[in-house]
Amino acid sequence: MRKRYDKAFKAKVALEALRGDKTVQELAALYEVHPNMVTLWKKQLLEGAEVLFEKPGKDTERHELEQKQDELYKQIGKLQIENEFLKKKYKQLYGTEPPL
Repeated sequence: MRKRYDKAFKAKVALEALRGDKTVQELAALYEVHPNMVTLWKKQLLEGAEVLFEKPGKDTERHELEQKQDELYKQIGKLQIENEFLKKKYKQLYGTEPPL
């Protein structure tokens, strides 16, 4: 059976490992976890720390901008197809290229 640790416990152990007061081995013995887990949690804390300082709405703003951009690209593609279709029909009806 694997042990499951909650977020608060992982954060506590990782912060202590980050402080450097005790070695990884000492922390592992103190909290009864494998030393590799302590190292992994410390690494995850360091990698995820940048998320703490992001603005809360920044991610949703980026998502909205991407959706708007996708919508505009679709509209451009649709207009290009319609333009080509109308050029072909004009040529079929009048026998010449449409004037610019």
